[in-house]
Amino acid sequence: MAPPPKFEVKRIPTVPHPGPPPIPEQEIIRRFGANEDAAKKVYDTYTFTETIRVEELGSPGGKFTATGEQYTRADGQRVWRVSKPPESNLRSTNYTLEDVRTIVSLPVFFLTSDEIAKYDFLYAGQQKLDELNTYVFQVKPKLLSRAQRLFQGVVFVDDHDLAIVETYGQFVSELIGTGTRLPFSLFETYCENFQDKYWPPTYTTSDDYVDQPNADQLHLRMVIHATDFKLSTSSTIAAPAPTSAPATRPAANHPPPSSN
Repeated sequence: MAPPPKFEVKRIPTVPHPGPPPIPEQEIIRRFGANEDAAKKVYDTYTFTETIRVEELGSPGGKFTATGEQYTRADGQRVWRVSKPPESNLRSTNYTLEDVRTIVSLPVFFLTSDEIAKYDFLYAGQQKLDELNTYVFQVKPKLLSRAQRLFQGVVFVDDHDLAIVETYGQFVSELIGTGTRLPFSLFETYCENFQDKYWPPTYTTSDDYVDQPNADQLHLRMVIHATDFKLSTSSTIAAPAPTSAPATRPAANHPPPSSN
């Protein structure tokens, strides 16, 4: 897929005061919940290649890359399995497969019909993402949970399909801290259009900083990129093979992975 052009992000005010959308807000929420139900069902029937990359953005900088296969076991648990040895030329920090397993354990956020009741929504207006016109909602959990990490942030809903095409935010719980040394906290996730009707998440990025012994801060970027979707041979749910969307329904914008 050719990289789409970049778009200018308009920051959303803390308390937005837009006019009402052309479709009632609750109807938009109900319909994107139904679309998330369908996207998650299809997503769970596929195996795909998932590449995790951590980059040092300073100079000199380096990169750590790990590639594996993501699939669903017969018991319904999602599993990531290494498919080739990690590669690294990091200069100022160190990442291992143990860190990768922490990264792939991050929740894949689907705001399904069952999940919607756990959140408060605040309509924040409309925003254009490349060729997509979107409705923007601020999302916040009604109550925090010890058993589940919930999403807090912003979702962008395509005004044609009424499907979530991008999210930006963090995962929160009642517990303080995660017990890991990973610095990443805010995640921007882009969705890709399959068969002109499903929008599963395929590309996540996060930037953050870590303190260095010389009092400087090291700028790190993490990218999680899913490609090569194939219908799982163990799947019992019928689902069409994903293809790139036709030109009339472009994928949500995402930055292309850096080369090598």
